[in-house]
Amino acid sequence: MSALAFEERVAEIAVGDVVAERTVHLTRESLVRYAGASGDFNPIHYRDDVAARVGLPGVLAHGMLTMGLAVETIVEWLGDSGRILDYGVRFTRPVVVDPGSGADVAVTAKVGAVDDDALRIDLTVAAGETTVLGKAQVRVRRGA
Repeated sequence: MSALAFEERVAEIAVGDVVAERTVHLTRESLVRYAGASGDFNPIHYRDDVAARVGLPGVLAHGMLTMGLAVETIVEWLGDSGRILDYGVRFTRPVVVDPGSGADVAVTAKVGAVDDDALRIDLTVAAGETTVLGKAQVRVRRGA
C-alpha cells in the first residue's frame, strides 16, 4: 500500500474506530519455536514441572512473544511497519498455554487518539476472558 493510500484512509479516522482484529492460536510448539528464535529457553515456557515448582498456573507464553503478536495485528492496516514510532505495554497477566488445547490470544486495535502527525492505537489483548497486556499503545506516523 502506498503512503498516499494510507493517508487517504486515515483522513476520516476517529477515536474509537476499530482498525484491526485477529486471534492467534498458540501451542507448546509455538513456544519452542519462539524460544529457538529468541534464545529465551527459560523452562517455564516449556516444562510443566518447572512452572508448577515456581508457583505458576502452567507453562507460560513468552511476554515478548505476546507483545509481538499484539503489535503485528496492525501491520497490514498500516501497510508499512516503519510507520510505528513507539510501542509500549504493561504485562498484567500471563498467557497459560495448555499442553493439549493451547491458548488463543485475541487482539483488537482501536484508535485511541488522533493528532496532526500521529495516531495512538490502543490494543486490547486477551487470552480467554483475561486481559494479558495493559496500556498496550502504539503511536504511528500519519504522514509520508
